[in-house]
Amino acid sequence: MEGTRRRRRPALSCHECQRRKVRCDHSQPCGPCARHKAQCVYSRFRPGVATQGPADERVRSPGDSLANTATSPEQMIHISGLPSPSLSRAGIAASEGRQGEEGPEVVTEAHNVPTLIDLLRRIQKLEEAVSIQAGAADNAALNALSEAADRCGHVAPQHPPGLQQHRHPMLNKPEDWDKRGWLTGSPEFSAIMSCLDEIGERDSKNPHFRAPKARALITQATELLRSCKSIAKSIRLDQPARDYLTFPGSGLVPPERERSDEMVKLYFSSFESTHRILHAPTFLAEYQKFWDHPHTITEELRHKVLLVIGIGSSVYQHGDIAAAQRNTDLVQQWISAAQARLSAMAERERLDITGLQIRCLALLARQIFSVDGDIFWVSTGSLIHSAMQIGLHRDPKHLPTVSVFQAEIRRRLWATILELVIQASLVAWMPPRISLDEFDTEPPSNINDDDLAESTTALHPHPPATLTSTSLQRALLASFPARLAIAQLLNTFHPAHRSYNLALTLTTQLTSSLQSQATKFAFANPFHRNLLDYLTRRFLIALHFPFSLHARGNPMFHASHRASLDAALALLAPLIPPEADRLDPDGRFGRLVILGGGLFRDGIRGATAVVCLALISHTETQLTTGSLPLTSLPRAALKQTVRSLLARAAERIVTPRAETSVRRHMYLSMVLGLVGAMENASSSPSSSLPGRVEVEEAVARAAREGGGGGGGGGVGVEGFGGECAWESFFSGGGFY
Repeated sequence: MEGTRRRRRPALSCHECQRRKVRCDHSQPCGPCARHKAQCVYSRFRPGVATQGPADERVRSPGDSLANTATSPEQMIHISGLPSPSLSRAGIAASEGRQGEEGPEVVTEAHNVPTLIDLLRRIQKLEEAVSIQAGAADNAALNALSEAADRCGHVAPQHPPGLQQHRHPMLNKPEDWDKRGWLTGSPEFSAIMSCLDEIGERDSKNPHFRAPKARALITQATELLRSCKSIAKSIRLDQPARDYLTFPGSGLVPPERERSDEMVKLYFSSFESTHRILHAPTFLAEYQKFWDHPHTITEELRHKVLLVIGIGSSVYQHGDIAAAQRNTDLVQQWISAAQARLSAMAERERLDITGLQIRCLALLARQIFSVDGDIFWVSTGSLIHSAMQIGLHRDPKHLPTVSVFQAEIRRRLWATILELVIQASLVAWMPPRISLDEFDTEPPSNINDDDLAESTTALHPHPPATLTSTSLQRALLASFPARLAIAQLLNTFHPAHRSYNLALTLTTQLTSSLQSQATKFAFANPFHRNLLDYLTRRFLIALHFPFSLHARGNPMFHASHRASLDAALALLAPLIPPEADRLDPDGRFGRLVILGGGLFRDGIRGATAVVCLALISHTETQLTTGSLPLTSLPRAALKQTVRSLLARAAERIVTPRAETSVRRHMYLSMVLGLVGAMENASSSPSSSLPGRVEVEEAVARAAREGGGGGGGGGVGVEGFGGECAWESFFSGGGFY
């Protein structure tokens, strides 16, 4: 029986609406594509399918265009959706007659744009020159390439891969800029990430981990980590409830007066330097009232005093682990109680200076004691909205009824809120909810707290070079525009705002601020200097580390490699012997970093990734060039830094309520194991470049030892304490 040819009704919807299964209005472009800023593509002729209707103009989809690599400027214009003068009505008609064999064709309006074509031809010539030199292009050619692309309106995201590789570099936030990108964005970490996949019982596609020795080590590491996960869960179940509503009124009692006084002093000598929340003389008067009349004070004052004591206790020497654990449990209950009190109040009751002070103290305490410190970006959004609601974003000079004292308090509090917002943005990798044109509040005056009182009628600021109780906050505020621009750059989705030249410009601005800080605060309190440096330099690491991942393959990014490594080493210097003895003589900053979560953990995580990348990359380069057996510099210094970080990771695990995860300890052990395997390969004539079975076995062995706390840190599975995220590790989430 002769088969009959079935006729299909031609699809009238565009490709994007068909893919998304939404209604198409058949316009050009259609409504859904216009709203989502997508390319609107219609099918015209298909082989073996009858078509109906008049021939109207259609546009090829970007994916189809990219499938055929463009080699001429005119084709590049077609790909980017820009008009080309080479397409005329006659050309359109001629092309329609060939669509039966060639498929959909690009059809656009004819315009005359000779300048754009000239620029694109220049880009093509520069691309050919760069390709010939194989990555050794000089800076002049690269700058000319970037400038030409800039004048073209940043059409690079639609360009073929060959062109995009050598033109103005762009950030790719969705794929490259998440937290997992600290490890997965570079081939240097491929062996480690493959080992982690195998330990997490996921196929890494690496055949070397299927070798008998490596497989046995992987099995042991998997079993050990499963037992660690079970122990961590039991520890979390044994922790006291943080919910204040479960036990109302319990735990809202400070330590004895002598210890409380010492903790209050530590707060004002440590954190109040960068986060000006309270006026010291005013608070100390309220603090005395708290002890003299404990039954008549307001709930707001009670929570304010407890939060100050709690924050100061983070750098207090408790003497033994049990006392430190009891203190952490108590402070976490105070934080929950303060948040419960704020939630129970009506919205209008919270909109005052006292309410904002309590919220700032609670947010700072959450960072230090790991109480949802990684997601405090959500809370900072509400905080800055409340601050703007009561007018903190407007300078008090616009409020004639505000006293000199209140005006200065408002300026200090607004600067503190800005700092919390910008730090939260970097921790959460979310956009900062503020811009420079949304406030005009001036920086606080360069005065000490003793120079300010409620009866003050005129201020007499000290010279800028004189250190006062507001000097550090003023320094942070001076670098705020550059750090805000970096946070916006990291979170933007607009290609025109993600250029490498902009990243270098912001680096210059922030580096200038750091140089000024180093000179001005050279003889300042060590804790103040370390905290100021930490809050500033971590932005350079976040900005340049993704670029530095490509520094070995593209010399253009060597500046990012140096910038990120220098920032990481400077940030870690107070934690690494022998510099720690000089930069952190009392050990307060080290205790803060060991205990802290949120921004304090995030900055160390980024700096650790930078140092590990530099160590692995340098070792691989020396192994490839044959210089590995000849010199140990600077490899030995980087290895010592990683060993010190390994010891810090072990210390964090045994610190109560600081960490229940051995992820950092395990990861650092694997880095040292990988480097050791490459060093052994250089000294053994039978070994060759990394990637052989011996290297994978060394990484797996280090993972087993690091997972159990053996890799030099001396930490057993019985010594855990704090936050845990094992579920993300075993379910395919980020590891580090």
